[in-house]
Amino acid sequence: MIVRWESEHDYVLVHVHQDMFGDWIFSRAWGQIGTQFGGLKHQLADSYAQATTWLEDVAHIQSSRGFAKVFEASDDTSPEAQEAMRQLSLLDGV
Repeated sequence: MIVRWESEHDYVLVHVHQDMFGDWIFSRAWGQIGTQFGGLKHQLADSYAQATTWLEDVAHIQSSRGFAKVFEASDDTSPEAQEAMRQLSLLDGV
């Protein structure tokens, strides 16, 4: 699952996925739109339920900060989801 929120200048992107060992990974990227300023954090969740709880927490925080949800995909294979993954991989090397 991939979800992206944006404000006028900033973004937050969350990716919930399983790794090759079956563990649930919660990845969160944030930064300024149009720049490479930002960060990336990966967390190992105990379960999918825990990862979705973290996602709900992020959604609540971003909403309270005035961010709007601009993208949500449960399937990582859509062109939009692939673009979001490309953005995550750019940050991963920073």
